[in-house]
Amino acid sequence: MQAITLTTRGAAGVALREIPRPAEVPGHVRVRMLAASVNRVDLYMRDSGAGITHRLPQVMGVDGAGEVISAPADSGLAPGTRVVLYPAVFCGLCRACLSGEQALCHHVRILGEHRDGTFAEEISVPVRAVLPVPPEADPVQAAVLGVAYLTAWRMVFGPGAAAGPGRTVLVQGAGGGVACAAVQLALIAGARVIAATTGAEKIAYFQSVGAETLDYRETDIAREVLAMTGGEGADLVVDSVGERSWPASLRAAARGGHVVTCGATTGGHPSAEIQRLFVRQLSVRGSTLGSVEEFRRLLRCWLDGRLLPRIDSCFPLAEVPRAFDRLDDPARLGKIAIRIA
Repeated sequence: MQAITLTTRGAAGVALREIPRPAEVPGHVRVRMLAASVNRVDLYMRDSGAGITHRLPQVMGVDGAGEVISAPADSGLAPGTRVVLYPAVFCGLCRACLSGEQALCHHVRILGEHRDGTFAEEISVPVRAVLPVPPEADPVQAAVLGVAYLTAWRMVFGPGAAAGPGRTVLVQGAGGGVACAAVQLALIAGARVIAATTGAEKIAYFQSVGAETLDYRETDIAREVLAMTGGEGADLVVDSVGERSWPASLRAAARGGHVVTCGATTGGHPSAEIQRLFVRQLSVRGSTLGSVEEFRRLLRCWLDGRLLPRIDSCFPLAEVPRAFDRLDDPARLGKIAIRIA
């Protein structure tokens, strides 16, 4: 079968290659991949991969959707069943798994990071890592939900989240995949949403869906958020940008507010501003993926028609390297999808 594999670090190590199809494994489902999406971690794996236990060559890609080729008889998954992949393989037995926090599994192996991923014609994963969807569901839309939208779901609705009617949510770097998802989900929650972004197209889009906007290249974000909220600040700040936006995120947060981060695109070592944290009693939380139950809720939201994923562009499997270039394009707005079949 064909797959996008990483053999060495750097862009030259990413290519479409012929590899063996996955073997039949007890308790696993073989899935014919229909679509996947590009995530920031794909570039990290391409260029570094430091701190992530893995072995090259490796199939890239973290999330995706497809249809069942074969599955255990007692799984209820007949051949042809459309499914969305939960992006992490988890043990189901550790304390985290038993408490329903599969993303915190002590033995977690994330697709495309710790093991072969979704940029392939087929994949084999445990039964518990697939969720069925109706046959009429758009596989490209489904494919973009597993990482960006699930992570955003936890950021907006998870522990300590402050999104909802009467609450203000600031989303930094709103044009990115997770950030754009957070804007959409916070609006669904009924919150007042301020999207910090730049570029006329992005500003027009976020205004069209009901968010207020600030251009971070022309505005002191923290000062403007405070002015817009009568000096109160944002109850929830979503930041996936990192060093460049972090000081403004802390200054823009309301007293007792929450700052949630899931990425460090511009660097991972900002000033902690500890005094501001304790004086204003801010909480800072990290977020990566979400639980299986949170994924089910996200899928219901999408299937009910309340959520339409924002897809910037779609590339065929052979053009994943071009999709990676688009991920770094400042004009990108939302998710980049990969159509496989």
